[in-house]
Amino acid sequence: MLHTIIKENSYQDSIVLMLLTNKLNTIEGVKKVSIMMGTPANKDLFEGSGLKTPELAKATANDMALVVDAESDDVMDSVLTEVDEFLASQATTESEDTTESARTWETAMKLGKEANVALLSVPGTYAALETEKALDEGLSPFIFSDNVSIEDEVRLKKKAHEKGLIMMGPDCGTGIINGVPMAFTNIVRPGRISIVGASGTGIQEVSTIIDKLGAGVTNAIGTGGRDLSEEVGGITMLDTIVALEEDPNTDVIVVISKPPAKSVRDKVLGLLRQVSKPVVTIFLGEKPTYHEKDLYHAYTLEETAKLAVALLNGEEIKALDETVEIPSVELKPEQTLIKGYYSGGTLANEAGMLIADGLNLEEGLTHEDGFILNSAGHEIIDLGDDMYTQGKPHPMIDPEKRIEMIQTAGDNPETAVILLDVVLGYGAHDDMATELAPAIKEAKENAKKDGRELLVLGTVVGTSADPQNLVRQQQILEEAGVIVCSSNNKAVRTALGLLGHTVKDEEKGFKVVEEATNAPLPKASQAVLDLLSTKPNVINVGLKSFAEAIEENQGKAVQFDWRPSAGGDVKLQKVLYFLDNYVAK
Repeated sequence: MLHTIIKENSYQDSIVLMLLTNKLNTIEGVKKVSIMMGTPANKDLFEGSGLKTPELAKATANDMALVVDAESDDVMDSVLTEVDEFLASQATTESEDTTESARTWETAMKLGKEANVALLSVPGTYAALETEKALDEGLSPFIFSDNVSIEDEVRLKKKAHEKGLIMMGPDCGTGIINGVPMAFTNIVRPGRISIVGASGTGIQEVSTIIDKLGAGVTNAIGTGGRDLSEEVGGITMLDTIVALEEDPNTDVIVVISKPPAKSVRDKVLGLLRQVSKPVVTIFLGEKPTYHEKDLYHAYTLEETAKLAVALLNGEEIKALDETVEIPSVELKPEQTLIKGYYSGGTLANEAGMLIADGLNLEEGLTHEDGFILNSAGHEIIDLGDDMYTQGKPHPMIDPEKRIEMIQTAGDNPETAVILLDVVLGYGAHDDMATELAPAIKEAKENAKKDGRELLVLGTVVGTSADPQNLVRQQQILEEAGVIVCSSNNKAVRTALGLLGHTVKDEEKGFKVVEEATNAPLPKASQAVLDLLSTKPNVINVGLKSFAEAIEENQGKAVQFDWRPSAGGDVKLQKVLYFLDNYVAK
């Protein structure tokens, strides 16, 4: 029985909606809850999930819409009480907050006169226009939001470049600017290594391994996952490399990319061969066979981190010891499949690459429908893909979809291994291991009842300084029966070893690569150099927790309590923006 609740003029961000959803799902008699803002796109999502009701028609983009599938009408009294109490508690928290806040760009810029960054975490439908406004204000945008069209991305990145700014994102999950964490970021010790990479867990995996090895990271600039596509052309990465070459606080540069377009990859490498500082690259999906002078090519994220630290310390570059300990376990003959469900896209790409390598798969690597690998029953899925996050929180926050997939994979008699990641740090779930543990235990117990042993392997991406407590998260997973590995690379190699397969690694020699151009490096803009060398001053447009993390780490933030204007009508918003700018000119 479906029930609809509309809370008028009650705009809430995705984290608040997720927390309320979790609370309502614990009420006895509630079968399913979906909570979204009443935008046209979200109404379509309600319909797609079978939860559309006539009452949703009157909801606006500033109204919170709840559809509850309850066993009886009696349950709704408890639901309404819980909703009212939860929203009251959120209001109390906001009134006690000391962070300066604004409701318009004009007010935000008055409060943040020295601002140089806009951190945008608004729904993707609205992100392009808000990015445009940030660029107009002379701010380098850090776009956490996803579901931004590639046409908008290209146009806005060109605009940023022309203004001497850098645009980080869209779908930029993590970053570090002069030691200050941005969005989903681990607490990593500061140091002399700087990273430029796609957007999320690649940066997190490399930076946390660097931290564990005793070194540090001062800047980690996210480009967004499509930056090295043919359409975008690597605009953000190229501008960042130029700036890191001039940055006095950077001794070693690390470049991380999901599978790039060949022409853009070649352009990036051409630029890196002109850089005077040692560089480590990883282009996921490529298996490098050589290094170059001051330009080292890694195959895995773990190798990337270890090479960077060795270069920083002036150590000799040697081949890594990639041996892993394989647990003793008896699998049934039909148990031949590896399933991986990742909250991080770069980790998923690494897993798919290694499995395809170890199993000699010639087909199946893909980037469709969230799949990274889909071959002969083996599957690696990036649950942070746009198709899974439309109208829903990111899987680093919300475990629901991953729990569902763990259950499905566990019930499959052909599944031998389930791979997963738990990513810690600011913005991530407070206790993801505890959320996943019951589903893992149940899947393993059900398999045991069926006479099978199901292996679950995982890695926890984090540092000892992260708020979730790295050691405790690892312990919770181990108590649930997970084999916790020190890196994603080690977890995947262990999974392959359980099935009798290995990844063949060869020691890399050095090769001289002749460059066709000796043109001097472009010069970085002063605005970008200042961005890398000073604590960021941020206009935080969206998730309040991001502003709190910035201020806890000596950055400055003005909280922009954003609400969609013009009733959430994007076309009307663009018309109003054009008219405002036309009048201003």
